[in-house]
Amino acid sequence: MAYWGGGGAGGWSGNHGSGPANNRQGRVDGWDYSELGRIYNKDLIRRLFPFITPYKWRGIAAIFAMMLVSITTYSQPFLMAKALGAIIEALLELRGAESGSDEASRSLDEVNGLILRYGSILVGLASAAFAGMFYQRRLTGYIGHNVLRKLRSDMFEHLNRLSMPFYDKEEVGRVMSRVTSDVTTLQELMTTGILTVLSDIFGLVLILFFMFWMDPFLAVVSLSVIPVLFIFMAIWQRYAARAFIRTRIAIALVNSNINENISGIRVVQAMRRESTNLEEFDELNSQNLETNLSAVRLQGLVMPVVELLSSIATILVLIVIIIRLMNGSLNPVDAAAFSLGFLLFIQRFFNPVRDIVLQYTQLQRAMAGAQRVFEVLDTEPLIYDKPNAHEFTMIDGRVDFDEVDFEYLPGVPVLKKFDLHVQPGENIALVGHTGAGKTSITALIARFYDIQSGNVRIDGFDVRDIQLSSLTRRMSVVLQEPYLFSGSIADNIRYGRLEASDDDIKKAAIAVGASSFIESLDLGYDSILHERGQNLSGGQRQLISFARALVADPAILVLDEATANIDTATEKVIQDALATMLKGRTSFVIAHRLSTIRNADRIVMMSEGEILEIGNHEELMTLDANYADLYRMGFEDVSGEDALSETTQG
Repeated sequence: MAYWGGGGAGGWSGNHGSGPANNRQGRVDGWDYSELGRIYNKDLIRRLFPFITPYKWRGIAAIFAMMLVSITTYSQPFLMAKALGAIIEALLELRGAESGSDEASRSLDEVNGLILRYGSILVGLASAAFAGMFYQRRLTGYIGHNVLRKLRSDMFEHLNRLSMPFYDKEEVGRVMSRVTSDVTTLQELMTTGILTVLSDIFGLVLILFFMFWMDPFLAVVSLSVIPVLFIFMAIWQRYAARAFIRTRIAIALVNSNINENISGIRVVQAMRRESTNLEEFDELNSQNLETNLSAVRLQGLVMPVVELLSSIATILVLIVIIIRLMNGSLNPVDAAAFSLGFLLFIQRFFNPVRDIVLQYTQLQRAMAGAQRVFEVLDTEPLIYDKPNAHEFTMIDGRVDFDEVDFEYLPGVPVLKKFDLHVQPGENIALVGHTGAGKTSITALIARFYDIQSGNVRIDGFDVRDIQLSSLTRRMSVVLQEPYLFSGSIADNIRYGRLEASDDDIKKAAIAVGASSFIESLDLGYDSILHERGQNLSGGQRQLISFARALVADPAILVLDEATANIDTATEKVIQDALATMLKGRTSFVIAHRLSTIRNADRIVMMSEGEILEIGNHEELMTLDANYADLYRMGFEDVSGEDALSETTQG
């Protein structure tokens, strides 16, 4: 219920205002920008290990499969070079032998045998690589998707534990982004990213091993362009990091703007803001386009450089081979074998380099996503149970406020030395101008926030010493804007008490006057509601929320402007139900209609967090002070009589 208060501790720092595009720059999600540019963060990787540990044997098997793929893939050029050298020698012997002689026959058999032998080995290596790749993908996919499930479950559980101050501060779109897209980037890292990079590194080591085994001098010549590549990558990385940061910021602003406009679509259309909002969105979207194009240009610059260096290395190797061939230090057979082997190795050497460059974006995005995910999990609830918190089995409903001071924002008091004592079963109406602190009182009873000083007690226990779940189980709240969930009407009424029977649901619906319209629907209580119950009228949604509150059988009931947005006919139905709902329950009613509060046992007139007057309707009207003035200005009876005539008759 983030409608209580504004701001407070417990969220992620940063600017997330809702102004025009040019006011949306600056820090996003409270991240340290330097973190977004780091391709590897050992602390984040270490924190991922507990999620991977349950699948460690599959992980080890995936690593072995990856090593099998690398060995079988990167050993092929070496075998091809050896095969070419052996076959050329055999062919030369065959060429020098007399046609039809036994020597020629043996040489031909040797050529055929070499082709068959090396061909079989290469086919076997390719088959082993295929099998290794299949099991590697299968194992990493299993691990990645299970880690994804675990992370999302942990985040969902943790978000349900976070306190109201957190949700007062954080935007829903940003929270959803962390649970969905950021977790998905981690899943991609687990399924493809990590092992791909490890495979590339392992492959580079194998290539270097085979190249130096074949010819150390040619290996050095082949790698002579690597320092140039390192210098280029060091410079490129600095610009690329900033570019990728800008793309993350830009898409975050776009998503936030979309979420804000879709959530407030009724206000947007009512205020005819479509064209203005489109202009603001186009500006943000254009910024997103430009930042992504800039990143693409930087990423596109790498491939030509890698290809150029690969070509230079190839030319240098061929020149050296030709020189050595001409001065006699290398025979033609070895020259042919080295040419094939080193050309293939140079090509395969730069393939992992290209792959790592392409993986850079994913790794950087995954590190940023991991940071955002763990930032959520590291956010501690401000409201939590003490180790030996008292558990209520039953609640009588006595509520005491003792000299309570409360504020949402430091230095901005909402309640000041508030003192109120409510007996079990008493009906208290809270009235006053906007900002008087009425809703804050009900929020403190449910301990959605902690106070700065004083005490709030339920049945003599300080709410800070009570187990929260046992307290909220015995409370029900009906809001001005009822929130219904996708699902059946019966499920929505049963929402606060899952063990409620179908008969309990029907009794609650009858008690609040909702049964007639529910039973008129084709599927009755099994009728499916759209998101937030948008296929029902506002009054019907409110009646269902009343039934939901009643079926929970609360000891303490809060009605927060519950009749503000319903028509007179629906209010008459609800007024008839209120007597049933409030009977035997401690209740707090916040309303601006006389029909809702006139029968309260006591009316608390508030202003700026303090009690001005307290008494029943007749007593306060007789007092003829603040309540009487407020009543004359705004309250009206459900019957339609104006306030002044009601006062005169009273």
